[in-house]
Amino acid sequence: MKYTQLGRTGVKVSRIVLGTMNFGPQTDEATSHGIMDAALDAGINFFDTANVYGQGENKGRTETIIGNWFAKGGERREKVVLATKVYGNMAAEGDAWPNHDRLSAVSIRRNVEASLRRLKTDHIDLYQFHHIDRSTPFEEIWQAIDVLVQQGKVLYAGSSNFPGYKIAQANETAARVGAFGLVSEQCLYNLAERRVEMEVLPAARDYGVGVIPWSPLHGGLLGGVLKKQAEGGRRSGGRAADALKDPAQRAQVQRYEDLLEKHGVEPGEAALAWLLTRPGVTGPIVGPRTAEQLASAVRAADLELSGEVLDELDAIFPGTGPSPEAFAW
Repeated sequence: MKYTQLGRTGVKVSRIVLGTMNFGPQTDEATSHGIMDAALDAGINFFDTANVYGQGENKGRTETIIGNWFAKGGERREKVVLATKVYGNMAAEGDAWPNHDRLSAVSIRRNVEASLRRLKTDHIDLYQFHHIDRSTPFEEIWQAIDVLVQQGKVLYAGSSNFPGYKIAQANETAARVGAFGLVSEQCLYNLAERRVEMEVLPAARDYGVGVIPWSPLHGGLLGGVLKKQAEGGRRSGGRAADALKDPAQRAQVQRYEDLLEKHGVEPGEAALAWLLTRPGVTGPIVGPRTAEQLASAVRAADLELSGEVLDELDAIFPGTGPSPEAFAW
């Protein structure tokens, strides 16, 4: 497994990030524990979760599964760089009590304590803001995070789904108040969705913020979806299904799969490997439901795509172009 530094920090993390969103809703606890053990054995040390993962009435369930795994011992917690998130409403479904969500100091304090209990740990390595909070000033947010840092409950802060200007605003405020600021940004980024290249990635690079792409296969669209359909595999849903309704996008995906078949490369592994060639990318988040899906992601970390393949991928899925030139009429 290859490693890199998390943004401008000194901490070393694997270039594949284990996403845990499926733990609980789609993968039972025993299987989830097996996947985490296999990830550690493969050298993956960066695990990502969120307080709301678990769905519906089971919000928090995913953190609990991870906490139970840590409780097995064997230095599991010590070997993992643990990331979780705050923002989503943690109240029961249909319950509208205030301060159960967003990024007020009250919400951050309550939610970090709850996450620590579920995760059965005394600290979170990377505490991420799951969304921007337009109603809370960054001065308040950084004051709350700095208290947690001083208490040893949080080491670093990151963002998720932030536009470029909010990354800049967050870190300029941090510099003004003497906080360390954001060290990472999680964003939707893959071959089929490259809009973050216009502003988010340049802002992240300028501020030393590591980029952690989520949905690297674009909801399965880049994972060999057409071949799987032809072989009678599971029908696609969500983002992939919507894209395939468009004849032009379907033809684009067919070109992609044909290219990789010609070169003997699995589509899903190529999509991950492509992200690892992007400047500023720490590592994509993979959310395996099975051990084989995890093994495929591990192979992708060592896959070297040729210049010819990279050029052809860019031709099939052209990027937005550099900023600010891409904004010109």
